[in-house]
Amino acid sequence: MPLTVLEVERIAALARLEMTPDASGTARQQLNDIFSLIEILQTADTQGVAPMAHAQDVFQRLREDAVTYTDSDAAQRDLFQSIAPEVEAGLYLVPRVIE
Repeated sequence: MPLTVLEVERIAALARLEMTPDASGTARQQLNDIFSLIEILQTADTQGVAPMAHAQDVFQRLREDAVTYTDSDAAQRDLFQSIAPEVEAGLYLVPRVIE
């Protein structure tokens, strides 16, 4: 079902987009083309096709979970926190945002 110019203008108003009449006509044509493509894609036979998240079998290479914090890191942290307005136990204190 193709969109009308009035429907495109309503969608633009809901999205708070200001569109000229020429832009509305162009957007209408582009949206109708997209909907036509979706209709074509929906006719594809997908029986027996397993859902997948990626087109290839790829895996994230993960490193071993190990502590990498050293004493030199603590010295660097202390240097950074020396100019902070409020610090406690190595943590930055910030004003409460949510009550």
